Amino acid sequence: MLIKRRSGEAGRARMPVEMVAQGSEGTDRRAFLRRSGLAVGGLAALGSLQLGSVRKAKAAGSAVSGPQVQIRKNICTHCSVGCTVTAEVVNGVWVGQEPSWESPINRGTHCAKGAAIREIVGGERRLKYPVKLVGGQWQRISWEQAIDEIGDKLLDLREKAGADSVLWLGSAKFTNEAAYLLRKFGAFWGTNSVDHQARICHSTTVAGVANTWGYGAQTNSYNDIRNSKTMIIMGGNPAEAHPISMQHVLAGKEINRANLIVIDPRFTRTAAHATEYVRIRSGTDIAVAWGLLWHIFENGWEDQEFISQRVYGMDDVRKEVAKWTPAEVERVSGVPPETMRRVAETFAKQKPSTVIWCMGVTQHSVGTANVRALCNLCLATGNVGKPGTGANIFRGHTNVQGATDLGLDSTTLPLYYGLVEGAWRHWARVWEVEYEWLQSRFDEVPAKGGRKARSRKDNMETPGLTSTRWFDAVLLPEEQIDQRSPLKAMFVMGHGGNTVTRMSEAVKGVESLDLLVVVDPHPTSFASMSQRTDNMYLLPACTSLEMDGCRTASNRSLQWGEQIVPPIFESKNDYEILYRLAVKLGFADQMFKNIKVENGVPLAEDILREINRGGWSTGYCGQSPERLKAHMRNQGKFDLVSLRAPMDDPEVGGDYYGLPWPCWGKPEIRHPGSAVLYNTSLHVKDGGGTFRARFGVERNGETLLSEGSFSAGSDLTDGYPEITMGVLRKLGWDQDLTAEEFEVIQRIGGNDIDTVSWATDLSGGIQRVCLDHGVSPYGNGKARSNAWNLPDPVPVHREPVYSPRPDLVADYPTRPDERQFRLPNLGFSVQQAAVEANLAQEFPIILTSGRLVEYEGGGEETRSNRWLAELQQDMYVEINPADAADRGIQSGSFVWVSGAENQARVKVKALVTERVGRGVAFMPFHFAGWYQGEDLRHRYPGNTDPVVLGESANTVTTYGYDPVTNMHEGKATLCQIQAV
Repeated sequence: MLIKRRSGEAGRARMPVEMVAQGSEGTDRRAFLRRSGLAVGGLAALGSLQLGSVRKAKAAGSAVSGPQVQIRKNICTHCSVGCTVTAEVVNGVWVGQEPSWESPINRGTHCAKGAAIREIVGGERRLKYPVKLVGGQWQRISWEQAIDEIGDKLLDLREKAGADSVLWLGSAKFTNEAAYLLRKFGAFWGTNSVDHQARICHSTTVAGVANTWGYGAQTNSYNDIRNSKTMIIMGGNPAEAHPISMQHVLAGKEINRANLIVIDPRFTRTAAHATEYVRIRSGTDIAVAWGLLWHIFENGWEDQEFISQRVYGMDDVRKEVAKWTPAEVERVSGVPPETMRRVAETFAKQKPSTVIWCMGVTQHSVGTANVRALCNLCLATGNVGKPGTGANIFRGHTNVQGATDLGLDSTTLPLYYGLVEGAWRHWARVWEVEYEWLQSRFDEVPAKGGRKARSRKDNMETPGLTSTRWFDAVLLPEEQIDQRSPLKAMFVMGHGGNTVTRMSEAVKGVESLDLLVVVDPHPTSFASMSQRTDNMYLLPACTSLEMDGCRTASNRSLQWGEQIVPPIFESKNDYEILYRLAVKLGFADQMFKNIKVENGVPLAEDILREINRGGWSTGYCGQSPERLKAHMRNQGKFDLVSLRAPMDDPEVGGDYYGLPWPCWGKPEIRHPGSAVLYNTSLHVKDGGGTFRARFGVERNGETLLSEGSFSAGSDLTDGYPEITMGVLRKLGWDQDLTAEEFEVIQRIGGNDIDTVSWATDLSGGIQRVCLDHGVSPYGNGKARSNAWNLPDPVPVHREPVYSPRPDLVADYPTRPDERQFRLPNLGFSVQQAAVEANLAQEFPIILTSGRLVEYEGGGEETRSNRWLAELQQDMYVEINPADAADRGIQSGSFVWVSGAENQARVKVKALVTERVGRGVAFMPFHFAGWYQGEDLRHRYPGNTDPVVLGESANTVTTYGYDPVTNMHEGKATLCQIQAV
């Protein structure tokens, strides 16, 4: 966090509006803060505050004053913590930024990115108008010309190659409304190839957690970590990746005297705060999790009552864990037995305990299994469903949770309904279009490569392509690509090109596309990474600070952001861009029939209301725009730890901040949201709940429903299935439905109303009745230690595809070659070839990657911010002093980092440090604009190149994909480092 540490005035005088535009050319820290719009006095006050006593510094004044000043609140566009940005606007110009003291999340603080966020809206390096590439030169065009030309090319491709020939990439920086619109757009276009950044950050989290206890999201909240007595942070570095979250982590540590255990291959800035740091070999997360459980089971430290009542299949985990003796764990991971025992005993005994993880756990070819192993660690010790416990997943971008929820995922329609016929019929009812018409939009897929043909209905229910492997769908032989034709075009919104592994092949993919459209505030690395000369368009989108809409933080809370200023230059918001394109493609009237469009721009409030009308499965039904706006007006009323407002408040009484989903029923029911998932100590009306009964009621003669555990005040005092109209009728609760609710259920169910469920009842009646009887609409089931539908039902350690330990590959090979997401996954063949070629000797250093506090994601936006660019100007690689000495490398000198595939290499500066152990290297993944030693600045349109360029770490990352989600293996590959 930016904390003023030198002496100076505690506050500053109010600045008249007419002086706001004036400034000096200095670039000292005081000038940086002033130009970033933060009151220096406000930051100075933070330096004197103790943890847990943050309060508004009364000496700090507003940056500007006068009756014409408007205060507008939005949400920081960077990480997923959800910090409020409080902007001061004069005559449509954002002139100042104040600490958001009332926000229960950031409480007046910002990290470097948040402090400098105003630069994004006034950024001189923004894409200012539409351009297209003609003969290798960027030409300015109008929006009308751009939409006409792009639309004609898309329609031509659709006719010749099918709807699946186009991949639609969305953004974790979208608002929820924009994410929903793009997924709906994909459905109307006729494809499931709609994806976004979650694929490369937490797709394995969503799959692993959802397949364990029901929902794929953080169980608790950043704030609730203050209740924890033991925290394990594994594969995460929130001190840099989520800096404002650290105030909650450190409050738990210092005020609550909690244990903070950091498990990571690298000694991070987060590890510097730890009570215990455990260094592991990257790619051995399951071995470590099972090693901890070995001690827990061996000593009887598990929560046997919790397991017997609320967990299925833990005995199967015990059998696997028994193999992971302390000696084997040390052989595989490098962690000594005494360390493992100490951590295990602390986690099991000093409760409540929580596990926090980030991409160090997820970005592996066993990412889903890693996640499930950590979930089992929580289940075995009873650390789920209570304050201070749970799986506290720190997601990446500002709205990666919401964008995932709203369907930017090639495996599902919005809100995790999946792709089955029932899901399509549900959304057809919400959208008021014919199911048969939607089906007609999809391709028929011919038989090829020994695979059967697919009908339109089959294709409609088949997952699409993923963002991690789009270039394979361009470059592989056509018979290996399981759709009508290879990928011909990409429409990319708010998504960088440098975020995937195997960049050298991604470059070839970009060059081979028939059409590439990039919609973004910045050109992104797509503009510079290839030698394309034609058929590429860059369209300027505004940021979410220049539009209305809500976003969902990691803790599932929704926050409404109001437009701070209108879109700058010729940029347009995502709603308008998608509307214009839908008009051109001929389905705007159907797509927007229930969404008001004013002056060519769909209203965010109406889009959210449509989400509410269809979002029953995940409890996105109760967060109306009116309720979310009320929360932003009353931020200061929510408790810091519980996030709950006083019960007697007229606007937000009893609500949890942001109405974290599930927020059951229609908005008028005023469900408060669910701050802690699966919490049986509360009534469902107060945010309580059970584990979802989404996997059936029985398996192999054993019940899958909870035994003797139920939420407070429940009329059902044992396990029960998902609530359908049939269940209501058996219980006699159907009599509680109103006539209007029953009419809607009859209309949906037709001759079989018993099948209408809590998730498909558009009246909300089934959910309302459930709440009145104190039961969870989704049932009361057991969490699954054994997820029989996954490739490894009980997680199994498997060596990375490029393992530094070929001696372990025979014992722990990756999975056999398989087909997933329309493409072959050849991880086993690649791993065997690497072992046979002895690549671990040629490339003896494990390469991992991660974040810097100054930058975010692919980095184009933050590296274009001059204040952030000044803080971190060079791409680099961290190398251990012993490895550097062996290679004659000095800190600050240029080196070549070579990858194990395609003779790929990057030229970066060396940072010699003991943060990484011997035989390990680290690179940040925010850089682009250089490629294998070549400066590509000349390829950007004029005056849009980022301030800082650098090599992409993913140029040297390699093959390896999770079988459940096709997450890439970005955290465990091999490299060699040599002095230039």
